[in-house]
Amino acid sequence: MQQSGRFIGAGGARGAQGAPGVRRRFLGRRRFLALLGGLWLGLAGPACLAQSASASPWFDAGRPSARSHEALALLADAPSHGLRAEDYGLAALHEAVAQAGRLPADAATAEALARALDAALRAYLGDLREGRVDPRQLHHDFEPPRRDPATDPAALLQAALARGRLAEAVREATPRLPQYEQLRGVLARYRSLAGHPAWQQPLPTLPAAGQRGRPRTLEPGGDYAGLARLAERLVVLGDLAEVDAAPWLAPAAPSGAASVVVSAPPHARYEGALLAAVQAFQTRHGLGADGRLGRATLAQLDVPPAARARQIELALERLRWTPALYGPRMIVVNVPEFVLRAYEVAADGRIELRLAMKVIVGQALRTQTPLLDEELRSIELSPYWNVPPSIARQELVPELRRSPGVWAREGYEFVTAGGAAATALTEGGLDAVLAGQARIRQRPGARNALGTVKFVFPNRDSVYLHDTSAPGLFGRERRDFSHGCIRIEQPLALARLVLRGQPEGDEAWLREALAGGRNTHVRVAQPWQVLIAYGTALVKEGRVFFFDDIYGHDRALDAALQRPRPASPRGPAPVPVVSPPAARP
Repeated sequence: MQQSGRFIGAGGARGAQGAPGVRRRFLGRRRFLALLGGLWLGLAGPACLAQSASASPWFDAGRPSARSHEALALLADAPSHGLRAEDYGLAALHEAVAQAGRLPADAATAEALARALDAALRAYLGDLREGRVDPRQLHHDFEPPRRDPATDPAALLQAALARGRLAEAVREATPRLPQYEQLRGVLARYRSLAGHPAWQQPLPTLPAAGQRGRPRTLEPGGDYAGLARLAERLVVLGDLAEVDAAPWLAPAAPSGAASVVVSAPPHARYEGALLAAVQAFQTRHGLGADGRLGRATLAQLDVPPAARARQIELALERLRWTPALYGPRMIVVNVPEFVLRAYEVAADGRIELRLAMKVIVGQALRTQTPLLDEELRSIELSPYWNVPPSIARQELVPELRRSPGVWAREGYEFVTAGGAAATALTEGGLDAVLAGQARIRQRPGARNALGTVKFVFPNRDSVYLHDTSAPGLFGRERRDFSHGCIRIEQPLALARLVLRGQPEGDEAWLREALAGGRNTHVRVAQPWQVLIAYGTALVKEGRVFFFDDIYGHDRALDAALQRPRPASPRGPAPVPVVSPPAARP
């Protein structure tokens, strides 16, 4: 070892103990190796890609190569993906690479640094490929898709090093979804707004309602002391063009000065472009776009850009769990948005939207819709509704005992363990249901809770997509009313899409079959994957939309991301803080 030889040549053990300068250099080297050891122990997995110092792509003539500096630049870009550079020991790696660059490193130092760089890059690629948090820790029904072994972090890194193109490994590991890159773009924008003067003061209290007992609300055409600040925020957020905001804004502050907007000109009213901007803002935040500025809209306006940036980071993490359409066709339900979309992959690889519609999901407080990923197997026309035992015990049986007329009106019947059906309501039948010896089902018909069509994708929670006998609820902005299943707005349109190419996919055939009212099962010939997902930030047509965290999943994910990295082959522990090595002459 070159450096050790220099120490010994200066006086052997006695020189290292006696000469202060040499002793400092010796201790500095020990700290340097401790630093690299900490990086290696903190990030390395069982498989090590590091090579000997002479063959390592990270070193050239004993100094860190261009690849080492490229690796640091890639790790420094982790925040653009919503990840933390400190999870990969970036600061310690920067110190180590800088120290090794001042004088050629000996073999042990070079090998330790090479291993640390390997481990950090593999951890980063793994997080991009699969997410920083294992989704199964948060959602027990969610199974991440199987990945192509060629995109394993170790394989990606090895191939990229062989080609001399590290950035290619990052591109390969990053989800290939347009939505992912669009969210990264708006993340950068919202981060740039952190600490913006427009949020330094809260918006003033809303005007009192004209009628006693009604909540404070700013109606279109009204006067409001906060019109100038409201206009300022909407300009910053992109809902109001700056040129259109002039009637509500005070003269511009001098260049570089903090915002001095206090009040709008005396004649300004809540109307015109400002009213339209509030409506656009309401649309982007899952609110009714009525232009009335009430408590809900004011609460969304008061959310600072930094909090929105975090919301976008959480959406990016969820997209890493399901990084691509891993089949040619997919149905995606975004729970907090209350929307279903059906996608297909075109021949040229583009992802094309085929259908979109409103949905009703499980109640937030009692019966949340689970997040899952299953294959659509069949469609049931004029379905029976087999009442889940929990609903029968807790809701239906008590209701039938209070109001027996519900039984015939809703078309219920008992089904015994042997499969025999009984249409008469009896106390014995209700007792059998409570004892688990019979079940209740609802016959097909106009009052059936599942409507006319049911989409079956077998899963542990017995959740499915279905029509509804209460379509009026689709007119609500917030639509968490079900017992866990998902009611869809356009069941026939979805049936025609998934049955396309089959005789049963013809609209005339479907309508004739439904008119007959006979329970019919149709197998889906082409595979469609059904993904029930959860994203509270979404880019649509170049505009970012935000939705309420109705199930609290964002809070849970945020807490998981804040915790120290769990022990795993990808990154078992945080990098320890170690003093930097002393400079060598």
